[in-house]
Amino acid sequence: MAQNTQRIGWIGMGRMGYPMAERLLKTGYDVSIWNRTRSKAEPLAKIGGKVVDKLSDLASMDVVFSIVAEGKDVEQVYLGKDGVLSGNKTPGVFVDCSTISVEESVSIRKRLKERGADFICAPVSGNAKVIKAGKLSSVCSGPEASYKKVEELIKVYAPKGVSYVGDGELARVCKIAHNVMLGVVIQNLIEITLLVNKMGVPRHAFLAFLNNGVMGSMFTAYKSPALVNLDWTTTFTPELLRKDLDLGLALADEVDVPMPITAATRAILQMHMGHAMAQKNPEEYLAKDFTTLMETMALSSGMKLESEDKQVPTGLE
Repeated sequence: MAQNTQRIGWIGMGRMGYPMAERLLKTGYDVSIWNRTRSKAEPLAKIGGKVVDKLSDLASMDVVFSIVAEGKDVEQVYLGKDGVLSGNKTPGVFVDCSTISVEESVSIRKRLKERGADFICAPVSGNAKVIKAGKLSSVCSGPEASYKKVEELIKVYAPKGVSYVGDGELARVCKIAHNVMLGVVIQNLIEITLLVNKMGVPRHAFLAFLNNGVMGSMFTAYKSPALVNLDWTTTFTPELLRKDLDLGLALADEVDVPMPITAATRAILQMHMGHAMAQKNPEEYLAKDFTTLMETMALSSGMKLESEDKQVPTGLE
């Protein structure tokens, strides 16, 4: 099928879904969009997005993408009473970019196959700022022939690179491992930043040194402004990170791989969430970015943090 002739359905207009769908629209694709809260999708109508009222309106699409919070949400939007497949039509390929468990993915794949649809797991690495900078990447698994049909679509929103790792749910395993590393790295980055800060080194100066050296990365660079200026604008919540650490530990238990550092990080994150529950507005606090973990670690270190009010490069410019 020629590149821009594919009719695309898109489910999910969250922090990630909106800019991903936006890139497809700006590239000239025909995209029909469903979101639980319709108003979040409506701005994309100005650039050609077709906002639909029902999930079943996507059943006639060639490819349906989804990016939602949990496995139960993927199942509901595909196979629920009012889902995409609630009628008689079936898209040829479903592409899910969510982070869900292997078991949930296996179950969804089986049910889609019964309806004659292929399933591509295509979780991504990055956040909304990374998408806008054109540096998002993706890892994919599923039937290779179907992957080839959607590869160019995925490259539109993930131009940094798309890795096909094999059949079945292998991409789920890769994304869970990726997010486990995210949790471990942010915990260690916070620890060492607080250590040098308490000993007199400005946070911005230390992180500039780190990011200019061999231990710096895209991740440490774009999280540096948050740690320097205490900007907890949400990219990923503590609750979602805890979910992914739990998924990683569960996989490790299944195949007898010890993960003591991950287990320790998970315990610290739980301590942070307990700290959040003691706040005046715990739900509001837990909706902030997972880098708020720094506040809990500072409290444990006997430190009172203040913003350094510095312009810090994100590495995404």
